This record gives sequence, C-alpha cells and structure tokens, in this order.
Amino acid sequence: MRFFEIVLLVFNILLMGWILFFKNKTQRSFLIGSGISVILMLLHGIIEGMRWAMIPAYVLSVVALLLFVVRLRSKSRQAGEQPARKRSIVKLVLLTLLTVIYSAVAVALPILLPVFTFDKPTGSYKIGTVTYDWKDDSRDEVLTPDPNDKRELMVQIWYPADAKAKGKTAAYHSDANAFAEGYSKMFNFPKLLFSSIGYVKTHAIENAEIANAEPSYPVLIFSHGLTGNKMQNTFQVEQLVSHGYIVVGIDHTYSSTTSVFPDGRVAPLIMQDIKSITDLDNANEQWVEDAKFVLDEVEKLAANDPDQRFTGRMDMNNVGMFGHSYGGATSTQVLIADSRIKAAINMDGVLYGQRIIPEEGLGKPFMMMSADSSVENINSTTEGSPIDMKKEVLPRFANITKGGNYWMILNKTTHISFTDFVRFSPLFQLMQGRNIGEAYSLINDYSQDFFDHYLKNQPFRLLEQNIGEHPDFTILHD
Repeated sequence: MRFFEIVLLVFNILLMGWILFFKNKTQRSFLIGSGISVILMLLHGIIEGMRWAMIPAYVLSVVALLLFVVRLRSKSRQAGEQPARKRSIVKLVLLTLLTVIYSAVAVALPILLPVFTFDKPTGSYKIGTVTYDWKDDSRDEVLTPDPNDKRELMVQIWYPADAKAKGKTAAYHSDANAFAEGYSKMFNFPKLLFSSIGYVKTHAIENAEIANAEPSYPVLIFSHGLTGNKMQNTFQVEQLVSHGYIVVGIDHTYSSTTSVFPDGRVAPLIMQDIKSITDLDNANEQWVEDAKFVLDEVEKLAANDPDQRFTGRMDMNNVGMFGHSYGGATSTQVLIADSRIKAAINMDGVLYGQRIIPEEGLGKPFMMMSADSSVENINSTTEGSPIDMKKEVLPRFANITKGGNYWMILNKTTHISFTDFVRFSPLFQLMQGRNIGEAYSLINDYSQDFFDHYLKNQPFRLLEQNIGEHPDFTILHD
C-alpha cells in the first residue's frame, strides 16, 4: 500500500471508532476529524491517484462528513431539549460489528490488490529506457488472418544511465487498460482486479542519457514467457542494468499479454491450439526468428543510432540472452542457433524447440534455473495430458550440465517465482514456499554472476563456489 493510502485508512478507522464509542464529542472536534479525513483523501487522490480498491476507505471519509452535517442539523433542532436517552446496547453492538467488518474490507482490498513497488537496484548506475516499434518486412504474421500483415514487435531497451540522470520515471505499463484486459485473459480473473497496475512505477528514466563510465556495455536479450510480456521481469532487468548491462526486452506479438503500438493499435493475446510437444517445438521457431531479427536491429543501433544514444556503446562482441518459461526455451534455442549469443540463461523453461541439446553439451556457456516444483512436475507422469512430461520432456534435460554448464534448482519456488507476477497480490506470494524477496535475490545474484563471468571476464563470486546442495538451492555442474 502507498503512503497516503495507509494514512487515510488508519485515520478513518480511528475516526469511526471515536465516533462510535466516545460520547462527549464537540461540534468543533467533529468538524476537525471529518475535515482531516477529507483532506487526506484529496491528498491521496492528487499525489497517488484514486483507485477502486480504496472505495470503502473513501466511503468512510464521506460518512464522517455526513455525520458531521447530521450532527450539526440535529444540534440546532435539539437546542434546549432534554438529553437523548441512552443508546441501545444491541444497536451499539450491531454498529460496532458492522464497522469492524467494513473496516476489515476497507483494509483487505488495497492489500490484496496492491500498487506494488520494485526494490531499488543495488548497482552504481541509474536506469534509462527507450521503446521501439520494429517491423520485419521479410516475415509474414502467421497469427492474423490478413495475408499482408508482417511481423511487428514492440521492443524496450533498458540501459545504464548516469548517476545524476533526471527525468520522467517510466510507468510499468504503457497502457494500463490494455494490459489489465490482457492479464484478465491470462489469469482468467476479472479485469477490474488488475486496474492497480496503472499506478505501478519503475526506476527507469525515459530517454535518459546513457552513462559514460564505460565505453560500451554488454547486451542481454530478454524473452518473456508464453502470455507474459517484456516488462514481466523488471525486478531482474533493473538489477542487471544497474550493474552495467544493456537489456533488450521483446514482446512476442500475439503471444504476449498484449502489445501496444505507438499509433494506439493493440495486438491482443491469441492462444494457439497446442495439442502436442511437436506443436510447441514448431511454434517456438517464430520466437527464435523474433530474437534473431531483434539482434539484427540492435546491431544497426550499435553501428548508427539515429538518436546517437547507442552508437558505439553496445558491446556486440559480448551478447547474452535470458528468458522465462517459453522465453527460456527460446533463449536455449537461440544460443544454439545464433553465433552472436555467447551465453544464455533459461529460467524455468521446458526445453521446447527444434534443436535438442547434444550428448556432449551445448559447447557454449549455459545455465538452467528451475523451481523445485517444476522439476518435480517434469519427473512425473501426466496422465490425460497431451504432453507426457516424464516420457517426452525429461530426456531433453539429460545433457544440460554437460561440457561444464550449470543447473540451479531453487527450493520452495514455483513457475511464477521467476517473474514480477508474484507481486500482483499477496495471494500469489502465499503460493510460494518462501519469501519472494529471497527468491528474487538468488535469481538476481546468480544470473549476474553468470553473465559477469562470461560477458565481462570477471571471476565467479558465487556459482563455482556453491556447487552442490544447500538449504535454499542446489547447483548441478559437470
């Protein structure tokens, strides 16, 4: 909850208790109490923005004001009359019970549907961001009926900015309404439950100047999960950028939560008909081609950025890739298929795709990060499912660590532990077996350590030193 939300709720609950239980209330004290409540509500609305989850709290402010008006009018009518008789105990009990229930609802709604915040990145750089609309005229868009459609992608780049950089802080989502609609479809919950995302801010500064502390910065491509989006790992992206990486996030159009283009067009999520592991393997090839195309465009920016921001500032000799779920599978596939990718991390992604890890290993630096619950699922027989995980998927994991690579399994985590989605509600956090902040720290620390070693030639701080089983994780390594 935000600052003024907390202050308004606490004050209004105390005010209602005072109104109910304290008999000797002067007209002046009533005016002061109701006035403060209304002022707090207005400050909250102006500074933070009003949202529907706070409606019960707003009603408390209005009730306090109405009670003041009623009391004012009744005082004028009762001048010179005998004092009112004692209030009924039953009435008092019922009013108290109603107030307690209502106050609980008023507190629960904004807690269950929070305007969450991102932890401040620990690196020395601030974060700049810019967004691009790139169209690949060489590829048809296969997910729409129009034969003239070409593949078009929204791409966001986060980059190190100077420590003194100032400017407008980027919103988490460019179009809260469109993304609320997308999340509604993704999670199969009412759209209203996702309206609070419009108030979530990031640490990124729009169009900030790139930092001059280093001549160039390694580049990381990010691929989201199926139905996810390029912002879904902001907790991780901002941390990496603050430590000197340029991160390029791709929205895989029509497979993402939603894609919003600069001219206002919205490409919604289109769920494909997937009936087998072969369908998933084949569909993933489009994502592989997306990543290759984005790499082509990034190379153009690095060579000659029209805005002169990235010209000569992207270290295209040290490019990595990471992704979650289906995007993790894509990262593995692109690592195999494209020589420009030097190292990759797959975060809890089943190894879908047309290229299987060979018996001798990938021959390039690779790290698999998995939730322990996902590993358990892969090792189970899934009766009635179109994909038998144990029979069709498990064999693909046999050679992950071959050739000196790593497989990190995080204990007490789930598939969404690797994303921002856990922050959407405490209910999602309760599904995790551990504090999500601890999981985020492990993911951030070990992904940075991996890329620091292979893209910045820095010695390992964590990976090699922690091979084996630990209370929070296990690292497998050949």
